[in-house]
Amino acid sequence: MHIQAISLFPEMFCAITEQGVIGRALKNKLWQFNCINPRQFTDNPLGYIDDRPFGGGPGMVMMAEPLIKAIEHAQTQQSKPAKVLYLSPQGKVFSHTQAKRLSKESGLIFLCGRYEGIDERVLTYVDEEISLGDFVVSGGELPAMTMIDAILRLKPGVLGDELSAQQDSFAQGLLDYPHYTRPASFQNMDVPEVLLSGNHALIKRWRLEQSLRRTVTKRPDLLSDLDLTKEASGLLKKIQEEQDSHKTEHKK
Repeated sequence: MHIQAISLFPEMFCAITEQGVIGRALKNKLWQFNCINPRQFTDNPLGYIDDRPFGGGPGMVMMAEPLIKAIEHAQTQQSKPAKVLYLSPQGKVFSHTQAKRLSKESGLIFLCGRYEGIDERVLTYVDEEISLGDFVVSGGELPAMTMIDAILRLKPGVLGDELSAQQDSFAQGLLDYPHYTRPASFQNMDVPEVLLSGNHALIKRWRLEQSLRRTVTKRPDLLSDLDLTKEASGLLKKIQEEQDSHKTEHKK
């Protein structure tokens, strides 16, 4: 996969290109990266990339011409047209489902805005607007890096163990189950006995139940879109009945 970023601050991307599993994957040539500074496409000697908005108002707006030229240049670096993603609080909220879909693309171009945003005419060159959530950050670089990490984790060979991505939260539609490591007892807190039993069938069932419990408690909205197995459906019914029972006892 060839990923490119259009950004006024290319050095920020060192956080993923030189660190961690994503940086290691880049060194192992499992993906390619290029960062393009749109200042190189300005027509003024000082490299201004922004100007005041028509109609008045606070802040500055990134100009259309250098951004469009940067996108066009990025496309020439791809073997075939790449999907252009604009990081915007007005976009659709990013999710694991989107990460899976985007991980199948051969190339992605992330357009990172700054200031009050970009000239609206640039959006004619954008395939999708994507947001990390209902909040605003100073630029698109941090959201882009977050999305790049989430997307590349799903590519074969990027993680040391392929099962890691399959068992992450949201991978199966549920939140992840609790994890423990040595020591078995710490500050009077013990690891659940089932994890020490060596019985893999029981461990698998316990983990499924814990994933369901966490999802019911923390993100019940996720359950509506799930196609659960017979075992999972039975466990979910048991958990929900327990919750209803506790609510009834609390009212008494």
